[in-house]
Amino acid sequence: MNKDSCYKIGYVAKTHGLKGEVTLVITEAIDLEAIETVFLDIRNTLVPYFITSFSDRQDKVFIKFEDVNTPEQAAGLKGASVYLDKSIRPKLPRGEFYNDEIIGFTVEDSASGVLGLVTGVIQSGISRLIQLDHKGKEVLIPVNGPFITSVNKLKKRIAVELPEGFLEI
Repeated sequence: MNKDSCYKIGYVAKTHGLKGEVTLVITEAIDLEAIETVFLDIRNTLVPYFITSFSDRQDKVFIKFEDVNTPEQAAGLKGASVYLDKSIRPKLPRGEFYNDEIIGFTVEDSASGVLGLVTGVIQSGISRLIQLDHKGKEVLIPVNGPFITSVNKLKKRIAVELPEGFLEI
């Protein structure tokens, strides 16, 4: 499995208990009850891990993987990023997108024309910001707000209407 066909849902934060469980920090909304296998990034290789049980309490998720039976084995997974296959990702409503989905999309302003390509999406608290390089300068455009007018996934284009002077900030 390669990273291009997967998306990151979180990472292993620490061990939990004495039976090899780990605590996950989940960064993407996902229903783990329907998931049997995740991929862990072990030394830049995605390795499948089979979930034998999981529980969640408030903002923590505890997972027990098959063949991980001791705290020492679980400790070896600490810090590993957790991925899922993109084919099982839920389809979003029209106009919404996953962060990794729009990397490389062209951003075009109604007044200024093409601004550049999306280089990343930054999560800052509850706000998401589209990151792009415009004439050698980093520009961050809020996703939550009136700026984005349309997202065309087929044409890989994001149309925006930025206020006058926005690019000079």
